[in-house]
Amino acid sequence: MKTVLWLQGGACGGNTLSFLNAESPDVVEFFSMYNVKLLWHPSLSLESGEKVKELLKDIVSGKINLDIFIFEGTVVLGPNGSGRFNMFAGRPMKDWVREIANVSNYVVAVGDCASFGGIPASDPNPTESTGLQFHKKEKGGFLGKNFKTRKGLPVINISGCPAHPEWITTTLSLILNDKLTEDDLDEYQRLKIIYGTTTQFGCPRNLYFAYKVALKEFGHREGCLYFELGCRGSYTKSPCNVILWNNQSSKTRVGTPCFGCTEFDFPTFNFFSTEKNRSGIPKKLPLGVSRGAYTTLSAIARGSAPNFLVKPLYNKKDEKVDWLD
Repeated sequence: MKTVLWLQGGACGGNTLSFLNAESPDVVEFFSMYNVKLLWHPSLSLESGEKVKELLKDIVSGKINLDIFIFEGTVVLGPNGSGRFNMFAGRPMKDWVREIANVSNYVVAVGDCASFGGIPASDPNPTESTGLQFHKKEKGGFLGKNFKTRKGLPVINISGCPAHPEWITTTLSLILNDKLTEDDLDEYQRLKIIYGTTTQFGCPRNLYFAYKVALKEFGHREGCLYFELGCRGSYTKSPCNVILWNNQSSKTRVGTPCFGCTEFDFPTFNFFSTEKNRSGIPKKLPLGVSRGAYTTLSAIARGSAPNFLVKPLYNKKDEKVDWLD
């Protein structure tokens, strides 16, 4: 039987809510399939107070073997490095995190906060929050850049705000089958099979992106959200348009820009507005595209855009009613 402990630091609990929406299998079925014993979870477990403290002490002492330590939210170091802004079971949560991580076979950071610091670690960061092994882009975080678990692996990050339930179950299934290696992880210690493509992959607005047809106001099914409305899908590693949310949708499919919530710099940027340089070119270009190539190809694409992409009219119900010549 594999054992799992889930603790929560500085966060909203959104990854827990996401995980509880897992389907085929659901959370109960998933744990049953892999013969997992959930030792404790802040939202699912009945134990509290001294019983939780005893459990944590037994884990730290080695009396209870811990296979997977899952942490949601930031490690709160404030005030002044004491960690007393986030007390848990009689101690700063950061102290439990360090001791439990050192005796775990695997450590998993669920969500952008645990992975990179997320919203709580954004300036001015009054709680002195950080991620488990990254602080934004810099490797190190709370546990340090050289931290390895008893299995010889670094912290495994499942970034997102929140992380999709299927990303969580896929990562955990590889761990539970002892099939996850360091070679399976990208430079930010996330599964390559999940974070190997951009959000743009599978986006139904890709044709508009290719011909540089920009959507300038919300509420239309036509047009690309990248050029004017701040969509970060072309340079955000995430399968949101392949592994759909609620098995049916994604931000760009409902006309909302990708916020880049799986990346280290979330949310330190302008929402709903594309930052541009003096030449009017977006400051952040699609992955793998140079500025020179972008400028040349954009001019060609715009000049060859089919008329049916550029000039549709809409009525108030967002239905096509006519075409311009």
